[in-house]
Amino acid sequence: MRALRHRAADVELIDQGGHDPRVLAENLGEIRRINHWLGGISLTLGALELLMSGGDDGKPVLILDVGTGTADIPEAIDEWLEGRGLRGHSVGVDLSDEVLIRARERLAGRTTAIKLAVADGTRLPFPDHTFAVAHCSLLLHHLDPDEAVLLLGELRRVSRRGVVVNDLCRGWISYLGSLVLCRLLSRNPLTRHDGPLSARRAYSVPEMASLAKRAGLARVRFAGFLGYRVAMIAEGTEPSLPPASLCSPARRAG
Repeated sequence: MRALRHRAADVELIDQGGHDPRVLAENLGEIRRINHWLGGISLTLGALELLMSGGDDGKPVLILDVGTGTADIPEAIDEWLEGRGLRGHSVGVDLSDEVLIRARERLAGRTTAIKLAVADGTRLPFPDHTFAVAHCSLLLHHLDPDEAVLLLGELRRVSRRGVVVNDLCRGWISYLGSLVLCRLLSRNPLTRHDGPLSARRAYSVPEMASLAKRAGLARVRFAGFLGYRVAMIAEGTEPSLPPASLCSPARRAG
């Protein structure tokens, strides 16, 4: 447990590319199941309920998902938009073309308005305030602090209503849980290696709050799921809402 006091520096296998397509597809499928059953999707939708509580302000509700994987969260977001009668759709971007190939295969034949593109989250190719909300899930822990600040700054720049960062929270719950799920319930080499490492690379809530402050995110609050995963929600990102200093990150930091 002493090793969890500081983030691990080891690189996850998924970030190295060149994987067997079948191994990669299986790993991405297991991530989808984790998102569905263990809080990934519910945390994101709960954050959207907060940020979109004032309606759609007359503009189409475009939601950006950075590090989209196989676009399971954009799919859930589009269903959420439809269920609330909001006009709009999701845009999913990922740095890995081989991951997006799997996403397009999964979505093939489905009726969906989701748009997919290769893009680097630290240099997004979109004008300022293009999206109502900019979101990422299980991406932040892949980045070192300076890269994470660039990502958060880009999410802030391209969004109007707010930013949602859904990720693991470093601690014994996430680490032991990942060991059980990934080592005992999966035979996939990517899952077995990267799952526990992801928990060790994850940021703590105070560390996430510090990154948010550096990136100029304002009105930051946190929502958690089972003590292992959190959504960091920053409300209001347009220039009329200047960056605020962050205080205690326990439940609200700004």
